Order: sequence, then structure tokens, then C-alpha cells
Amino acid sequence: MKYTDFKQTDMRKILLLTFAMLFLPMVNGVKNVMATAQTAQWITAGDTTVNDMNTWLMFRKDIKVKKVPERVVARVAVDSKYWLWINGQMVVFEGGLKRGPNPKDTYCDEVDLKPYLKKGKNQVAVLVWYFGKHGYSHKSSGQSGLFFEAPAIGLQSDRTWLSMKHPAYSIATGEKTNFRLPESSLCYDMRKAPGNWQTLLIHDFLPSKELGIEGCEPWNRLVPRPIPLWRDYGVKSVKFTKTETDSTVLYEAVLPYNMQMTPVVELTDGGEGGTRIDIETDHYKGGRQVDIRAQLITRPGHQQYESLGWFNGERLYIRSPNKNVTLHSLGYRETGYDVDADGTFTCDDQFINRFWQKASRTLYVNMRDTYFDCPDRERAQWWGDATVLMGESFYTYSTSAHKLMRKAIRELVDWQKEDGALFSPIPAGNWDQELPAQSLTSISTYGFWYYYMNTGDKETMAYVYPAMRRYLALWTLDDDGLTNERQGGWPWGDWGTDVDMRLILAAWHYLALQSAINVAELTGHDADIADYERQMRSIHTAFNHCWNGYAYRHPSYHGATDDRVQAMAVVSGLADSTKYDRIFKVIKTQEYASPYMEKYVYEALMRMGHADYALERFKRRFGPMIADTNHTTLYEGWQEGGYGGGSTNHAWSGGMLTDICEQILGIRPIAPGWKEVMIHPAISPITDAAITIPTVNGTLSYSFRDDGTTYRATIIVPKSMTIRFCSPDGERILQGGRHDVSFGYK
Repeated sequence: MKYTDFKQTDMRKILLLTFAMLFLPMVNGVKNVMATAQTAQWITAGDTTVNDMNTWLMFRKDIKVKKVPERVVARVAVDSKYWLWINGQMVVFEGGLKRGPNPKDTYCDEVDLKPYLKKGKNQVAVLVWYFGKHGYSHKSSGQSGLFFEAPAIGLQSDRTWLSMKHPAYSIATGEKTNFRLPESSLCYDMRKAPGNWQTLLIHDFLPSKELGIEGCEPWNRLVPRPIPLWRDYGVKSVKFTKTETDSTVLYEAVLPYNMQMTPVVELTDGGEGGTRIDIETDHYKGGRQVDIRAQLITRPGHQQYESLGWFNGERLYIRSPNKNVTLHSLGYRETGYDVDADGTFTCDDQFINRFWQKASRTLYVNMRDTYFDCPDRERAQWWGDATVLMGESFYTYSTSAHKLMRKAIRELVDWQKEDGALFSPIPAGNWDQELPAQSLTSISTYGFWYYYMNTGDKETMAYVYPAMRRYLALWTLDDDGLTNERQGGWPWGDWGTDVDMRLILAAWHYLALQSAINVAELTGHDADIADYERQMRSIHTAFNHCWNGYAYRHPSYHGATDDRVQAMAVVSGLADSTKYDRIFKVIKTQEYASPYMEKYVYEALMRMGHADYALERFKRRFGPMIADTNHTTLYEGWQEGGYGGGSTNHAWSGGMLTDICEQILGIRPIAPGWKEVMIHPAISPITDAAITIPTVNGTLSYSFRDDGTTYRATIIVPKSMTIRFCSPDGERILQGGRHDVSFGYK
């Protein structure tokens, strides 16, 4: 054979093979996994409206598997959320994280496909929800898209995947969700539903449009999902009542508690269909904002529908203007962060028990893609909130929660502005303004360093230290040596009135500098420490020049004496014990702190030895929230709708939960990762209590009984943990195992 003949023959083979690989799968929708070595592409549907707000896309791929491998992991990335089926079986219910590991890149899930695959033909279906707008928790890429790659079976997204825009989804009519939320309220038209598209190839499916390989704009680098996929608690039915008026039929169901849920309805339209059913919860206007709801347009006859865009609440409402519509069953699917409630607490004070229950419920409903301020109005990771929520998490939920904390911390520094400013909420596409007090809080001993003490995660501290140093470099001292006020985008120190802002900022600055010293020592940046120490000495001196003999007040401040400032002086160490009696008198007469800052007030009171009054103030101020039987979660303000319409599910109001553990029970780590723990119980009205604490070093169990003369405690210590138990008769060292200890004090 001549060389030219060989060349021509070879080219014909190549062309035939190329045709088979690229065009034959488009004919039958089936791809033989042994015949490809292509690179996964970002894909979308070939529709001119695929980038419109609230776009839903269906993707289908049939694939032949000769033998199911031992391990089949798929990488899946989207903007913004997805649902995955294989052979008609649900694999992932709401995958994907809201965009924002940093301002450019995109999170990517890893999903185990092996349990769902079979030998022979397999049907892969992906439903993608593209938000198409920014929010306080999401930065839109501006382009709908799916990336899918499972190398073990040779499956990758490309033009051979069939796709189409889902015809049944639109934006609910009426009021639109407020600008803080990237999600839209959904309307689903059953008359346009495409049937069982997850297993059937619909004639409207067309080849997908390729947009680029991994790393292309606008999604850029794929960052592995750092937190688990959501826990799906399954669909549960709920009883409902029916109320009829001349114009409306209302169905109402009381849910077990405030939860993240998707409603499930089963009904019959005895008419011609086209009836609009409104689906809402009692949190549809949480914080007086328009939040998430849903609509269903019926078809004639029997039908079942689950609205996939989750919302939260304690009551579920179904409204129909048509009495021809009959609701047969009503249910909900609760989903949420994959964590266990391993932290438990009970005591002989039922008020405190009820508070713990509400606080832990509020915390959980504010955990998902990020730590939320609230699950309805904003779903935003404000860092003043996040700091409090992290503290609560260590004592209530399993160590899986630590992943959410680490994600939050890394996002904060990865979104740092070019000028060094740290801002929240992040991730965000429509907010980039600094809240100076909250930014200082995040890097303080209550933020980053607190995380390290509870986890021992030195790697994360090394990662964040450069950002801490850059941010602290923006803060300056005035001629008196006190922290200058940074306005930022929102000079917020707390809700309520009478905020002595200069001293609030100075106290947070002082705590941030102490944290920076700790992290610098840990990560080998000793050269920075002297300057941090110099600033702390300066702030300490200037702050105490603001002591007037009765309280701390900045000369430029003319409001009532701020209880928050007095508390921060104590917890920061800026005030010495000689001032405690005067500070206590101020705190007893001033109550300006919101539930957010009240946590620090209680801590200060207990540090000063006033646990009795701390509990009395706590019960009085939180009394209405705890007595409210209509809500299973805590308010943002002191009253429902307080501070201009606050939400009724703000986890910052649970800060006292941490104080119960650390101040009343006196339990806290004194070496990173709970290797060494101090137990120094406070004398308080609580006389009988038991707690379990899930730590990275095992579960610590502690219970005590105080009969008025003798304090008896039982402590079960994990094997590698050391306890320093402090009592009036001295310190005892307790190591792994059960220990019964007692002391008399009267």
C-alpha cells in the first residue's frame, strides 16, 4: 500500500469515527461509554430565554454501562440549584450551593452514583433552577449552565445531552420577593407539565449548547463543595382545617416547628382546570418583607405537586378561589443542613429548658448554604450573626457543623476587597459594604480564634491570617490613642437606641487585635505581634480615660449610658475588677442592648459574679419570646415585629445558650480542639442540670446537683481529654473515664 493510500484510508476511518461519536448519539440519545474520551462542557438549552430570571432547564442523557465500577463519583456544578435522577430514582434533592466561594468562582458537588446505576441502559436526568439575579446570599454568573462529569463511566456533559426549557415554571403573580433574595416565588402550571421526562425522551428535547470547558467564564474555577448535601427528612403528611368564604377556600395546617420545607399537595380540580392555588406560610412576610411563596395552576382532574423552592414557617396555607378544587392531602418535605443534635441540655428551670429548645431550633432553621440571619427575609450571612451562631453550634450540634463554620470563614476572607476591607453578608451579588463593628467581631476572639479553640484547625488560621492583617491595617488610632471610627457602608453597632459607637468599636478592635496576636503566634508571624500589642496598650489607656468614675462614656457621646459598652469593657478585659461594682449598677438600670448584644451583657454579669441577676434579667427580657406558643423560634427584637419589623427566627437571640454552657456551667476549652477543658461552675439558681457536648475530641458529659450545702457532679471524660475542675477546695485533674466529684461551699 502506498503512503497516500494509507493516509486516505486512515482519514476515512477518523471521519467515520467522528461522525459516530458526535452525531449518532443525538439520534437515539444513547451513549456507549466505551467509545468516548471527550472533555466535559458547560452546557445549556438552545433557547434565547435561558438566561431570564427564574429559568428552569431539563437535561437528559441515556447511557450504556457494560459493568458498574466499584466507585462512580460525579462532579456536578450549576448556577444555581439542581435536582438529579437516575433511572427515575431521586439521587439529589436540591444540589448545588449558591455561588460565591469568592466573587468569581463556582461551587461543585461530588455525588456517588454507584447505588443508582445498573448494567445496560441508564437514564440520567437533571433539573436546573437558574435564579438569574443577585441576592444577599448569591452572586449570579449571568449565564444558566450545567457541568456534569463522571469519568468512571465516561459520562460528561456535552452537546449530545438533550435539553429544553421547562415549560411549566414561571414567576408567581402578585408581589415579587424582596431584593435581598435571589430566589423567585414559583408558579407551576400543571397544564404545561412535561410528564415523566426523567425517563421518557420528549419530542421537544434538542441537543444542548456547549459553552466551554471547566474553568471557563463566567463560572471560572470549580471549588469542591465544603459542606454535606442536605439531609432529606422525607415527605410527611399533616392535618389541615378548611374554611370557606364566598370567594375563597382556605386550608390551614400547623407544622411541628419552624422548618425549611417544600410543600406537597394532592388535589382534584373538578372543573376545567386553570385554577390558581396560592401556597404560603405564616412567614411569607417575615420581617415585613415579601418573601418566598408558591402558586399552582391546576389541570382538570387529580394531580399531585411539590413546590421545589423551599421556604420556612410554622403554618402552611393553601388558598383556592374555586370550590371545584378539593384538597385530598397536604404534606411537607423538610430538608436542612446534615447535622445531628448531639448537644443536649436540661435543668430544673423550665424557662431555661424552653429557651434552649427554641434557641437550638432557631439555630437549625438558619443553617443551610450559609449561616443565615433569618431564613425568610434575607438568608444572609451577616458576620455579627454568624459569630453568635458559631458559638451556639459548638454546644448543640455535631461536628459536621464545623464545616459550615470553616466555609463561612474562608468566604469572608476570599471576598476581601482590594483595599483590605472585610464586609458582610457574603456571598452576595448586590451588597458589598463594610459593617465595621461586625467585621471586627468576625476576626475577634469571639470569631476566628474561638473557632480555632473549638476545632484545633490550624490550617484555616494560616489561611485567614493575611486577610486579618490587611484588615487591621485599615484601623487607626486618634490623637488620644483610641480607635478611630470607620464609617464603612453601614456604621451599625446594634439595634436600639443609645449606642456609644466609639467605645463599642474600640472594644471590638481590642478583641480583634488580641485574636491577631494569637493567630500570629500560632502561624509564625511573630514580627507582627509587637505592633498589635502597642495598639492594644494604647486602646487600653485611652478607653480607661473615658471612665468618669461611674461608667464608660466617650466624650463625644451624649445619649444615655450604654449598657453594651459596660459589658464589652468587662468581656474584653479593658475594665479591671475595681470597676465591677459601678458597672453592675449601670447595667441594672440601663437596658438598651438588643437580643444580639444581650449575649455579651449576660457574659459580663456572670464574669463579675452576678449570675443570679443575669438570669433574672434574662428571664424578664426574653419572657415574651419564650411564652409565645405561636412561634417555636426566637425574635429578632424584643417583641414580635420589633426594630421596624424584625423577623421571628433570628438565631442571634440564642446567644445566652453559649453563656449557659460557658458561664453558668463553666465549661470551656483552654487548649485547642478540646484537648484540655476548664470546668469552673458558677454558683447560680440552677441546682440540677445535665449537658452533653459533642467536641472534636469526643463527647463530654457533665451533670450536677446542688442541695444548698454540697455540689455533686458526674463527669464522663473522653479518652484523650483532660479536665481541670475548679472548686472552692482547689483544682482537680480529671482524665478519660467517669469521675464523681463533690465540694461543699456553705
